[in-house]
Amino acid sequence: MAPAEQDALAAREQLFHERVRECIICALLFASLYILCHFIITHFKKHTDFTAVHDDEDAAVNRIALGLCTFTLAVALGAVLLLPFSIISNEVLLSFPQNYYIQWLNGSLIHGLWNLVFLFSNLSLVFLMPFAYFFTESEGFAGSKKGIMARVYETSVVLLLLTLLVLGMVWVASAIVGNDAASRQSLYDLWEYYLPYLYSCISLFGVLLLLLCTPFGLSTMFTVTGKLLVKPRLLEDLDEQLSCTRLEEAAVSRRISSGKASCWLNLNVELLREQFFTIRSKRRKLELRHRASPWQRNLGYPLAMLGLLALTGISVLIVCFHVLELLLDDAAMPRGIQDASLGQVSFSIFGSFGAALQVVLIFYLMVSSVVGFYSSPLFTRLLPERQDTPLTKIIGNCVSLLVLSSALPVFSRTLGITRFDLLGDFGRFNWLGNFYIVFLYNMGFAGLTTLCLVKKVSWAVQAELIRAFGLHKLPLPVTRSRPPGKPS
Repeated sequence: MAPAEQDALAAREQLFHERVRECIICALLFASLYILCHFIITHFKKHTDFTAVHDDEDAAVNRIALGLCTFTLAVALGAVLLLPFSIISNEVLLSFPQNYYIQWLNGSLIHGLWNLVFLFSNLSLVFLMPFAYFFTESEGFAGSKKGIMARVYETSVVLLLLTLLVLGMVWVASAIVGNDAASRQSLYDLWEYYLPYLYSCISLFGVLLLLLCTPFGLSTMFTVTGKLLVKPRLLEDLDEQLSCTRLEEAAVSRRISSGKASCWLNLNVELLREQFFTIRSKRRKLELRHRASPWQRNLGYPLAMLGLLALTGISVLIVCFHVLELLLDDAAMPRGIQDASLGQVSFSIFGSFGAALQVVLIFYLMVSSVVGFYSSPLFTRLLPERQDTPLTKIIGNCVSLLVLSSALPVFSRTLGITRFDLLGDFGRFNWLGNFYIVFLYNMGFAGLTTLCLVKKVSWAVQAELIRAFGLHKLPLPVTRSRPPGKPS
């Protein structure tokens, strides 16, 4: 064999081994995410929906739908980890460029992960989750033999009709937006135009949802932190408060146990019970604060609040700086690339520290958006409950989390949180090239976040000062109105 043929064969063999290695790594990563999501969903699912006591067929259908939900949740978690994993991989390759043990970490692997997450996100949103919902609600066509296959046939027909309806709506919208010959020709390409355009609309909806949920979630996180951690109190005697609360609880308890017979006895007992439960809850909170160590009471809460305040402030400053960049440089616009060249330059001007800060901010904004989503009045009912969440609610949660997480890379790049450009089909969204949409989006995030931050911090400081100086115990002044014409 000639040397040229040997070199070509060696190159093809090396390429084959690289592809096999990438497939194994992707399979292991997804299997790990799937197992983790299985435990998460098992923690929240309602066990009576999956037992075969009443109907074996319903239990089997619910288990199939649960597997689809686990797959979707694993894809959502993969979308959350996609951008941080890419940023960390770039910094690792910059720090250890010649290390033998990290040669598997290359641009081809990262690009493949982005493509897989995009593909599975489309598959889950367009087919798997609608199929899971219709599958659990189906009973088979009238007159057909009952069984799982009858439900599969009915679900497939309903899903096909829904797909035709959605594609028809997308076709009409595309024809209205682009009326030229090239746009009309691209309407007949399902894979290259229909699905990316549909996912572009879903991504735009997810990014707008992140814009609305994240500032609200940041405000909610300050409140939740204040409830979970023990607050330090100035000018306050906990021993005296705890003693008074215990005496008050004992007095109310004696009044309940030795109530006097009267026609208002039932009403008084109910009111006293409500008062007793309120006092007992207050007493437990005081005991929790009393048992807390001085480090936990005087250091934990301030550090947590300062951390949240610092992360929120840094996010707003980065977005404001990105707004200035958008006005001065066209390169600040989010764009997509097809080749991931990792290990050449850092995506932050502060090097590895800046990259680590970007990763922390991405996770922080994602957690804030999820907290804001479940705290909003529109989606509070979707909040899962431990061991008591029905399957339809699990499907709704998986769809919502997938919409939020799949929009996270676009959200982070649009706000300028990271300089890592969007890989694969994530950069093909039509609205990413619109300057006015990107500019207004950045301004809206900075304005809403600053408003929520100032409002929450100012009110919290005001409430703590009023409580510290005991002004909340003072009676409100009563002004008596004097009838006109009467002398004072």
